[in-house]
Amino acid sequence: MKIPSLKIYAIAYLIFLYAPIFLLPLFAFNDGTIIAFPLKGFTTDWFAKMAENDTLRHALSNSLIIALTSSAGATILAIFAARASTRYRFKGKGGIMGLILLPMVLPDILMGMSLLLVMLEVLKVNLSIATVILGHVIISLPYAIAVLQTAFATLDQSLEEAAVDLGETRMSTFRLIVLPLVMPGIISAFLISFTISLDEFIVAFFLAGNQPTLPTYIFSQLRFPSAIPVIMALGTCLVAASILLLSVAEFFRRRGIKRTGAKDTGGFL
Repeated sequence: MKIPSLKIYAIAYLIFLYAPIFLLPLFAFNDGTIIAFPLKGFTTDWFAKMAENDTLRHALSNSLIIALTSSAGATILAIFAARASTRYRFKGKGGIMGLILLPMVLPDILMGMSLLLVMLEVLKVNLSIATVILGHVIISLPYAIAVLQTAFATLDQSLEEAAVDLGETRMSTFRLIVLPLVMPGIISAFLISFTISLDEFIVAFFLAGNQPTLPTYIFSQLRFPSAIPVIMALGTCLVAASILLLSVAEFFRRRGIKRTGAKDTGGFL
């Protein structure tokens, strides 16, 4: 018996992984409340009901505020961390960077429970959108650093040295030379952080309090069979938005690598 090649395994894995996502638009446009085959017909009513839902719009507004704010914060912090890790040598750098990147591999439920205890027992603050933003900054920061480390590592240091030799200060060199060169990486890090924050559920579930976010709203509606088609329509929109954001992030990542002349070793897409 011939052993299937690795390529066949890879194709089967991708089909298993992405088949449920491809089923979302099928049922989102299906004229029926039962999620099953055969399909009854084509309709766009579920998208209209989605747009008319006030609670959903409020949850979406909260999620967008959280995603934009936490992505900006994570990207700014990632610029400093990636710059320090690639440009300077200091005692304990490996351990410090390891701790910063640790949330990337820790279970989200552990992060959510830990942050909940810190907010309630240590900081004594009320759960709100602000606490979710802080949690999402911690979750998104490692991914933003991973993107920006590549951007800073491929930057030719001789350009900075030339600017300093010509009379520029370290700060003006960073602002006028370094930042424009790594700007594609900064945009890519922001978009990746935005996508992670918008889709994140567990930390928002622990830290949101009575403020609904889009993922927590979706979870609450799964108990009602009549709301499932609207959730399917919402899921279709989220998948399209996520693919768009990741594509834009990948475009800027490749553009940044091309500008620096470095070798592309892989990316998100």
